[in-house]
Amino acid sequence: MTVEIGRTKEGLRFGYTTGSCAAAVAKAAVFMLLTGTEIRQVKLMTPKGILLYLDVESIVRTEAFVKCAVRKYSGDDPDVTDGILVFAKVEKTETPGIFLEGGEGVGRVTRKGLEQSIGEAAINKVPREMIVKAAQEMCREMKYTKGIQIVISIPEGKALARRTFNPRLGIEGGISVLGTSGIVEPMSEKALTDTIYLEMKVLRENGHKMCYLVPGNYGSDFLREELGYDGELAVKCSNYIGEALDDALHLQMEAVLLIGHIGKFVKLAAGVMNTHSRQADCRMEVFASHAAVKGADRECVQRIMGCAVTAEALGYLKEAKILKSVMESIMERIAFHLGQRCQNRLQAEAIVFSKEEGILGKTKGAQALLEQIKGEGT
Repeated sequence: MTVEIGRTKEGLRFGYTTGSCAAAVAKAAVFMLLTGTEIRQVKLMTPKGILLYLDVESIVRTEAFVKCAVRKYSGDDPDVTDGILVFAKVEKTETPGIFLEGGEGVGRVTRKGLEQSIGEAAINKVPREMIVKAAQEMCREMKYTKGIQIVISIPEGKALARRTFNPRLGIEGGISVLGTSGIVEPMSEKALTDTIYLEMKVLRENGHKMCYLVPGNYGSDFLREELGYDGELAVKCSNYIGEALDDALHLQMEAVLLIGHIGKFVKLAAGVMNTHSRQADCRMEVFASHAAVKGADRECVQRIMGCAVTAEALGYLKEAKILKSVMESIMERIAFHLGQRCQNRLQAEAIVFSKEEGILGKTKGAQALLEQIKGEGT
């Protein structure tokens, strides 16, 4: 049974991380191994200071080991791991200490740039500390001085990994055991931006100084299908264009090429670096102002301002025979604002497209950079 542990100010329910599940189930398993007593609930204090009481499931007890599970709960966060079972199998060892390993469904690190070395189980630093601390607490309470071997496994992890960023990050064979606070905060913007940073960091630490930035599937599909690149060096940045550029600066990347649909990227011409509609929607204002500069009459400008979607606005520009000149003007402003955000310390170029028109515009250095990054990926 899942007990509600708190809500955001918007009323969304908190959950708890795979790291909390792993620490709690390890604690429960060690307790049962050392005491010979079965328990059905375990208490865990998270790094965030929230105390959890978690149900223990699928208990197997023998003289040699104890294995049991805790069920992941993501609250109102749209997390693919919600409801999965996180297992711990624990055994005694003659050598003192707590020995932690990843089993079935826990990914293995295959590339540099993550918290673990290549070949290690993808159990992040804070969850590792939580697991070891929980096991040590039980050993102290039971006055046990020898060692404990802990294997964390997530049977559904291998299948779920295909629905996560893990394969792109170089984590193979399963999911990661994650969490810095122990608590899942639903719809966390920080979680998204942390993922963008980590994906770029992995590229950088594997020797790449350039990459593509695509907001989502439209951009990655266009990159693959129209530009002929498979996307190995593409980082999905969602609406967080500005944060992704900041990450590139921080990681000392040399260049990034943004590839995106006009519906999002037209906002960059106004200096809007978070392209989500709730942050700003200046699309028609940008089209209308640049159309006016390029000679559009009052009626055309008014029509554009009345448009609901960018395809309609592009249609009016095409009808007025100023689409090319307007897009050239817009791309100049995009280049200006990218340069401003990057403090001219990072080359940032852009290619803008629409489904109907294909490539609508490129900044001056975009084509050359496209070829450079293609070369870096081969």
